[in-house]
Amino acid sequence: MYLTIDPAHARAAALAVQPRLSIVMVVYMTGPALMESVRHALAEPFTEELVIVDNGSSNADAAWLRALARREPRVRLLQGLGNIGFARAANLGATSAKGEELVFLNPDAFLTPGAIAALREAARDRPSPCVVGARVFNTDGTEQRGGRRGEITPVTTLLSLSKLSATLPPLRRFEIHREGDPPPPYPVDTPTISGACFYMTALDFQRLGGFDEGYFLHVEDIDLCWRARRQGGCVLFQPHARVVHVGSTSRESPLVIEWHKGKGLVRYFLKRADSKRRKALALLLAPLILGAAVARPLLRMAHRRMVRSEARLAPLPS
Repeated sequence: MYLTIDPAHARAAALAVQPRLSIVMVVYMTGPALMESVRHALAEPFTEELVIVDNGSSNADAAWLRALARREPRVRLLQGLGNIGFARAANLGATSAKGEELVFLNPDAFLTPGAIAALREAARDRPSPCVVGARVFNTDGTEQRGGRRGEITPVTTLLSLSKLSATLPPLRRFEIHREGDPPPPYPVDTPTISGACFYMTALDFQRLGGFDEGYFLHVEDIDLCWRARRQGGCVLFQPHARVVHVGSTSRESPLVIEWHKGKGLVRYFLKRADSKRRKALALLLAPLILGAAVARPLLRMAHRRMVRSEARLAPLPS
């Protein structure tokens, strides 16, 4: 007598044992990049569980996610909560995950082979709590802005948002972005890494209390890194964990996204102000930080309109 074993049932039986590593992904109106991101995540040998928290998707994407969860036993889908904000949704995903290790991954970020193994290796024998970030690339192969950053303060933020620290030589010492520096040959301590893809043990994430749910969108990753370092842990940039991040795939208005980013930065600076002087500085600069954040998409939109207008007025070639 021969016994035929359904591969799907075999995988489901294997996952009845607690998985070692879970990927947590928060989805909100991501679009086509979502399917590619999921495909890469499930192709990783270390992916034993993929927890997807759907904060809001198109009807087609929501149906695709439900079909995926039915046919792929490694996928756990949480839907029906509405848009509860990234931090809250990520905490929900992490609480629901069964893995002892967690990788938080954006739904428009694509893992490359060996990325998770490199993240896990970097965390070995490091002080706890430990956060390990990947090296994040644009689709054209250049390193993405924000993947490794210096100390984020009200002054460095204003100079960075206005691009003064990148363009004026006397202010370059305040530049927080490090993507232009040569990549280190090994994992290095870095004040802030990108939330697009990072690794932590579930225990360390719990010790930190997860993400601060006072942030709705953006800056929660900066806050997490700060709290890890504050508690005597470490934040590492792992140059050998490569991730391609499409970015700007959400159908949400760029103005709304930048508003949330500005609000998050103001909250962060007030939260970490440990003296009256620093709190006063954070309050004083808050309107400028909000204004600079919102001005960026407005300037981009104005530039695009000007380019289109010039193109329409340009004389036709003879």
